[in-house]
This record gives sequence, C-alpha cells and structure tokens, in this order.
Amino acid sequence: MSAVSDAEAARRGKSGLFSLAKTAPWFIAAVLLICLPLVFNSGAGFTVMNQMAITIIFALAYNMLLGQGGMLSFGHAVYMGLGGFFCVHLMNMVEYDGLMLPLPLLPLFGGLFGLLFAFIIGSFSTRRAGTVFAMISLGVGELIASLSIIVVAFFGGEEGVSGDRTMGPEVAGFDFAQQSEVYYLTAAWLFISALAMFLYSRTPIGRISNAVRDNEERAEFLGYSQRYVRWISFCASGFFAGIAGGLFAINFEILTEENLNLATSGSILLITFLGGVGFFLGPVIGAIVFTLLQTVLSLYTEIWALYVGLLFVLTVMFFPSGLAGVIAIHVRPWQLGKIGLLAAPYLKMIVPAALFVFSCAAVLEILFHARHAALGEEEMWLYGLTINSQGVWPLTIAIAIAVVSLIILKRLAPSLKEAWDEANHQETGS
Repeated sequence: MSAVSDAEAARRGKSGLFSLAKTAPWFIAAVLLICLPLVFNSGAGFTVMNQMAITIIFALAYNMLLGQGGMLSFGHAVYMGLGGFFCVHLMNMVEYDGLMLPLPLLPLFGGLFGLLFAFIIGSFSTRRAGTVFAMISLGVGELIASLSIIVVAFFGGEEGVSGDRTMGPEVAGFDFAQQSEVYYLTAAWLFISALAMFLYSRTPIGRISNAVRDNEERAEFLGYSQRYVRWISFCASGFFAGIAGGLFAINFEILTEENLNLATSGSILLITFLGGVGFFLGPVIGAIVFTLLQTVLSLYTEIWALYVGLLFVLTVMFFPSGLAGVIAIHVRPWQLGKIGLLAAPYLKMIVPAALFVFSCAAVLEILFHARHAALGEEEMWLYGLTINSQGVWPLTIAIAIAVVSLIILKRLAPSLKEAWDEANHQETGS
C-alpha cells in the first residue's frame, strides 16, 4: 500500500511539473502583453502593437486551416472582413439607434458573423481538399470582394463604412478614446483567442484534423468523415478570423473593400508561411516580423514590399519550415548540451552576412533612386551618407562589398556544417 501511494505521489508530482511547464509560457505571455506599453508608450507604438495583435489572431486562425487542416485558402480575408463590417454597423447602431452594447463584446459578435458565413461557405467548399478547395476559396473571395463595391448598403461601396468606438457605454470608466485603452482590449482578446486556438488544437477534433491533413484516406477508413472534420475546422477558423475583423474595426474605425480582397488573403498566406506553418508559434513570429517590416521599414524605404517578397522567397527556398523552424532545429543541439559548438561559427558569419545583406539592399536602393528620382535629383541618403545615385562608384562599391562578403560566407560554410554535424551528433554508449 505504501509503495502504491509513493508511486501515485510521484506520478502526481511529475504531472504537476508537466502542467507547470505547459502553463508557464502563457503566464509569461500575459505579463509581456501587460508590460509592453511601459516600453512603447507612444501613439505610434500603440498603433503598431494593435496592428500586430490583430494580425497574430488572423494568422493563427488561418493556420487552423493550412497548418492543422492542410487546406490552402486564397480567400480567408472574407471572414475577417465580414466580421469587421458587421462590427462597424453595430458601432453605428450603438451611436444612432441607442443599442446598449459594450465595446469589449464587439469582437465576439464579429466572430459569430464570421462563423455564420464560414458555416455556409464551408458546407460546400470543404467537400474536397487540395486544388479544388483552393480554387473555390479564391472564387468566393473574389465574388465577395466584388459584391463589396455593388452592395453599398452593407459594404459602403468604394468609401467603405466608418464608425465611432467612443459612442458606446463606458466600461469600468473607460470610453476607449485613447489608443492605450484600445491596446489592452486588443491584448486581452489576443490572449483569449490564442489560448482558445491552442486548446482547440489539443482537442480530439484538432488531432483528427491533423490526421485528415496527413492521410485523409486512412482517417476515413478509421471512421472519421474527412469532410465534416474539415468543415468544423473551417468554421472555427472563420470564427477567430471574425474576431480579428472586429478588433480591426475597433482599432481603425473603418472597413473598406481592401479588407476583403485577394491582396489581404495573400498577405496572411505569406505571413503564415514566413513564420512556419507546422508550428503554433509560427504565425505569431510571421505576424510580428511582417508588421515590423510593413510599419517600420516602410518609413525608411519605398521598396519595403520588395524586401518582404525576397525574404518570403528565401524562406521558402532554404527554410521551408519558416522562421519557427529555424528556431526548432536548434532544440536538439540544446538538449544534447552542444549548442555552444555553434557559437563560434555563427559569430564568424555575422559580419560578412550583415555586409552582404546591407550591400545588396544598397544596390537595390541606388538603382531605384536612379530610376525613379525626380529630374535633376541625383543625391540620396543611404546609411547616414549622402551619395550620388547617378554616379558609377557608389553602385560599384556596393556590388564589390556584396561579392566579397559572399565569397567569405562560402569559405566559412564548411566549418559551420562541420560544427552543426558535431552539435547534432549523439554519443552512443557502449
């Protein structure tokens, strides 16, 4: 009896540690969301953080389709946009019709509206996966984007629909006129939505969706309807996309056709692939990187979209698992206690890699300025220097630095590969 009790106590203790290891990241995330405004306490900072949080929710919702269910959608912005438009109309009803709806509940109604259309559209689009589903999603996306110009009563035509988030009843003394108040509302919904999507991925239906993604014939043989599994995942994804749309409506107070079109759907596909489709944190990383590139990098260069495209292409070519996959491949060396073997090779490659990236960017910036600058405007500002974009030497020097740094990187590559093989090699006992 004593031995059984000791074993049971040990099992419970191990289970408690296991639970603590699982819940600790969520506590850290909550503390981080609360403390971020202390570091970025400005109007621009709150705007970037709000946009980042909304993009994270949308990317996680999209990953429920692509990463967990294996469904490639080219029109998922529809459900975010519809949820956002519905929330804007609710805001106007609060302002003009006296609807007593607290603003913090608005994203929930956006999610339900997105769920409604996901339920309808998913009833026929999820019958097949692969190319058929992708083409249906593309057609539905283009159809609703076109309707947004025609159905003016709901979508507002080309001008869109705007609202005022401050006209509703105050909640705990907050009227949400300040961006800081909107941030904490958005952060709360981000935490709730991310946790709900994570728990969904651990439910039986979430696990079955992974099985359908990997081998739908085997899942069907085991008694699971692949169509209904995809349909449920599609509806859940539409719900959380609608929540992101509701938060977008609160943050920007306007929805237009741009929130529904193919460009927005393509952006979220790019974000998800950039972060890593096979990882829960992948879309989070992709959303953070993309938002920073879009908001911060665009302040310094007009061709920021080109850099985003190049980053996406390079990631798909050399790191198919995304940025999260780059982090994940270092887990094994860390577990083996050999992560230190990679420090020296990485440090040696930092300087030539940085020189290669910045010199290539300099080439692109010089060529762009030389081609698109106004007549007679030959000087440009680059890396704190004023150079002549029409001259031969600036472009020649930039190309030379890129070539030399690339040669150095190629010479250092064998030593990095040797260190990588050694860091991933596990000694076998005799």
